[in-house]
Amino acid sequence: MREGSLDAPTRHRIAWKDPDFTDRGKTEAEMKCPYVPPHQFNVDFPHVMLRYRAVERHEGRIPLQQRELVKTDRNGKLASLAAPLANWASDRKNALTRPLLETAAGIDRKAELPKYHGPTFVRRAKRSAAPVDSTAPAYGRKAVLYATCFVNYNNPSIGEATRAVLARNGVIPEVLYPRCCGMPQLEQGDLAAVARSARQVAAALSTWIDKGYDVVALVPSCALMLKFEWPLIVPDDAAVEKLAKATFDVSEYIVDIARKEGLAPGISALDGGVTVQLACHARAQNMGQKAAEMLRLLPQADVAVIERCSGHGGSWGVLRGNFETAVKVGRPVARQALKLHPIELVARAYGIPGAWSDAEARM
Repeated sequence: MREGSLDAPTRHRIAWKDPDFTDRGKTEAEMKCPYVPPHQFNVDFPHVMLRYRAVERHEGRIPLQQRELVKTDRNGKLASLAAPLANWASDRKNALTRPLLETAAGIDRKAELPKYHGPTFVRRAKRSAAPVDSTAPAYGRKAVLYATCFVNYNNPSIGEATRAVLARNGVIPEVLYPRCCGMPQLEQGDLAAVARSARQVAAALSTWIDKGYDVVALVPSCALMLKFEWPLIVPDDAAVEKLAKATFDVSEYIVDIARKEGLAPGISALDGGVTVQLACHARAQNMGQKAAEMLRLLPQADVAVIERCSGHGGSWGVLRGNFETAVKVGRPVARQALKLHPIELVARAYGIPGAWSDAEARM
């Protein structure tokens, strides 16, 4: 294998239970070169950085406010109970509350924060079933949508668009959200918390897989966790391994339907071109440019692709002291990038009403 090749990298199990894993001296000794296997030096740089964060957590160097910030399920449940108040307080134009939030939580007052919704995606899905088109070529497929904390609490329109597009294509969709995938905790090196999430979510989804359902993750970060990171953190769990093999990124799943059965008719062209930023966590799944491939399935699609970092880095980008750097890194992407999720554009092309109403309100 050659340096700079496009071959799939070799990932290693994470020995996070080994006492040496959080030994600062041994960790710093490993931090020598930024290469991911296959390479002669055989250093998995992303996991070296993860180990360093685990060391910082072990030494108590992660502030309490940052540890509380990544408790997405607790925060999401509380905020959804009083969504209008939460959104008012988090609005960056609110000169009364944002300075207080910056002091209390360390969130830069200039950072745009995601909005919360009273009716979460899971609640919306329970209100009404998605009518499945039995005449569609892919009829017979079944998929359980892993809602993710972001879609469930902050961006239900992505989930609604996905559910509607799958149903239009004959796929029976179910919605499930046992808990967050643990990516926010992974960013802070809390691997024990990630392992707990992996075991609980995998156990909940296992019965659906046994019934013939595919698993569709609605956010690239979460798809990456389910497919790649969890098996390296809890390699002894059969349910986690089974889930990894059954999971698709949402764009990947639509492309898979198009290739194997063909998409349902009724897609119309959209006005204007589309620029899509390929998320780093989508590229890390080694599945190709699936978001761009999906959008090119639309008639007369003019799709431009940006392969640059957004600068966000999860919760890192909104923190005081990091925000200006994040904006600088992400500015070239922000000038051009898509403001809707690609699946929302597919829903629009099908003429599905209301699937993107929340998304348009965000623009």
